[in-house]
Amino acid sequence: MLERTRIILIAVTAVSLLISSTVMAQAEKPKIAPSCKQCHTPDEKILRGTLEIVFKGFMQVNVGPAKWVVKLDKDTKLQGAEDVSKIPVDKEIAVSFTQKDGELIALDVSVKPPAMVPEEKLVKVDEMARLVALGPEKGNFVLIDSRPASRYLEGHIPAAILIPDPEFEKHVDKLPKDMNKLLIFYCAGVT
Repeated sequence: MLERTRIILIAVTAVSLLISSTVMAQAEKPKIAPSCKQCHTPDEKILRGTLEIVFKGFMQVNVGPAKWVVKLDKDTKLQGAEDVSKIPVDKEIAVSFTQKDGELIALDVSVKPPAMVPEEKLVKVDEMARLVALGPEKGNFVLIDSRPASRYLEGHIPAAILIPDPEFEKHVDKLPKDMNKLLIFYCAGVT
């Protein structure tokens, strides 16, 4: 069953690539995902996005509205992971590449390291539960869900407001005017 699911996933990915390539053949495909633009500037020789799949010496990189297939070879350098097959799906990556005979060849694949948050700035689960029980007014906090809107709609911590990370600048007005309020952000996990 698992093997059949994998074959179906590969077939769907192949069809998706064909459709994506055809639709975007007329226009220049983007090389950087919208969320990556917060910290990085576009570069013609670097793909920035998330890993979709690694299969038989190729990887597919999702940069939002476009997907890129990049060939891996013996000279491809890897940073931030011990093996390309161990990079989790949807993990943020940067791929520097060259073109040869119409193919993109990966020169370097860099895996985004986990965010490092100082221990004193983390809110422990029991403290979070206490604050949520008090409510935002009594607890003097604002809880911000920084996941995509679709995830927020699937479920969120009571009293959380939605400010998706890639859209933070658009929603600054949702932040409290009172600078003494504790701001607590949460997402889907360490990235």
